[in-house]
Amino acid sequence: MLNNMFLKTLRDQRRSILYWGIGLIGMAVMMAAFYPTIKNMPSVNAYLQELPQNLKELFSMGGLTDYSSPVGYFSAELFSFMVPLLLLVFGVGFGANAIAGDEEKGTLGFLLANPVPRWRVVVDKFGVLLVSMLVLGMMFWAGMAVCVLGLNIDLSLLRLAEATFGAMLVALVFSSLAFMLGCVKGNKGMSMGIAGGLAVLTYFLNGLGGMVSALKDYRFLSPFYHYVEPNTLANGISPEHVLVLIGLTVVFFAISIPAFMRRDIAV
Repeated sequence: MLNNMFLKTLRDQRRSILYWGIGLIGMAVMMAAFYPTIKNMPSVNAYLQELPQNLKELFSMGGLTDYSSPVGYFSAELFSFMVPLLLLVFGVGFGANAIAGDEEKGTLGFLLANPVPRWRVVVDKFGVLLVSMLVLGMMFWAGMAVCVLGLNIDLSLLRLAEATFGAMLVALVFSSLAFMLGCVKGNKGMSMGIAGGLAVLTYFLNGLGGMVSALKDYRFLSPFYHYVEPNTLANGISPEHVLVLIGLTVVFFAISIPAFMRRDIAV
């Protein structure tokens, strides 16, 4: 079993992935079920349009033009906050636990006592993180696709897939950061705290950047800027923004390998 750590780790995570996926599907079904009601309530759209632009910027809804449209509704209710948040919570928890969690439990020393190279441990566990996020994204998209087709909602399934992919990428940035910190320090709580804290900080940097002129020029430092700015559900993927998110993930992963290989493991 140790010769295939990827499959073993994936097997150990199968229930967690299943339960999280069911939760994401349930959220998709619930929000889609509300849309026909919202569509027939123009007063809600009028009320939201009267909200201060600064408030809409803070919650990543600055580009909202028509809340009663499928793009406006699902962008505001799902993709501006809830979907990336839930994927981020799962990913940061998994990333921090993958290496640091095993080390704190004392099982990592037993694992490394076997003829398994350290780089293989990092690669396999990070691979499970990638697969887990992909599976969760696909489950959410499938749930949304069934609702869109079943309720005859005018929403492109391709755009929906692209928006889901964007949410996965921004969550993966902070998940890979938590993973890297676990490799560097072996402290699960610290890894989760720093990655989660930076996620909150950069989320508000992007939101406040639309309100405070002094912060506007620094919004590009936030991964959420590269997720929100393209308005993917309406316009599709923006290659340059996607490359930034992928690049950050690759950098954090690349740092993880030498950091873990050089560090003394607590046993």
